[in-house]
Amino acid sequence: MGALDETAFDTVLREDPDQAVSLLVEMSLATDEKLRAAARRLATRLVLDLARRGAVRSRGVGRLRRVNAEQGGELDLDASLPALLDATVDRRPPRIDELIARQWGRPEVALCLLIDTSGSMTGRRLASAALTAAACAWRSPGEHAVVSFARKAEVIRPLWSVRSRADVVDSVLGLRGHGVTALATALREASRQLATSRAARRVVVLLSDCRATDDEDPLPAARSCAELVILAPADDCAEAAGFARRTGARWRPLPGPAAAPAALAELLDRS
Repeated sequence: MGALDETAFDTVLREDPDQAVSLLVEMSLATDEKLRAAARRLATRLVLDLARRGAVRSRGVGRLRRVNAEQGGELDLDASLPALLDATVDRRPPRIDELIARQWGRPEVALCLLIDTSGSMTGRRLASAALTAAACAWRSPGEHAVVSFARKAEVIRPLWSVRSRADVVDSVLGLRGHGVTALATALREASRQLATSRAARRVVVLLSDCRATDDEDPLPAARSCAELVILAPADDCAEAAGFARRTGARWRPLPGPAAAPAALAELLDRS
């Protein structure tokens, strides 16, 4: 009791990553305080590591780019040196159209992850949610939001936040399932989160079976999203497939938690 055999766990992780991460998440809910704390720490580290491996590319941070100084920005002395030397030789001030500046470009993508917590949040479902949240953080570190929803939408990480990846993953691992599925409410909250983004793309990532159980039709809210992608459990994805077809969203069945980062990367790269 109260002990976690990390060597034995590493063996399970090599043989079956889905089982390993799901088991570890279940252990993070244990009644034994020491075991729960040890499992939670290890689960957070493992989730971040697995997500980083599967995220493939990070496109969410604006990059410095060189532009003509007429467009503003900070003067790039190295790039402008030839023009400065020519102007000195000619005994004249350099023209602004000869100089080079640096500007931060817009991030390519901003993400808002919606985590459906209306059902039972088992180890497997929690692991999938945590890995998807971590993958969003690696993919779009500058601008990403995480929202859980059942009857109401609860913001775990606003789009503009200094919360660390580990802190967000830990919060996701603490989610509990309950209530109806207010899909329209969640989609509207995602649109609100992304409204202030500077990114070229604003993508809502919906982790759900897409089975709305309240009285509101979610189609209008889904169609108002600039871009919607869906990750649905592979063993319960018929409703998600239909929802994606009616809204024009891209979707993927999720066979297990470990597949979440790569599945997200594929959906984002298929735009």
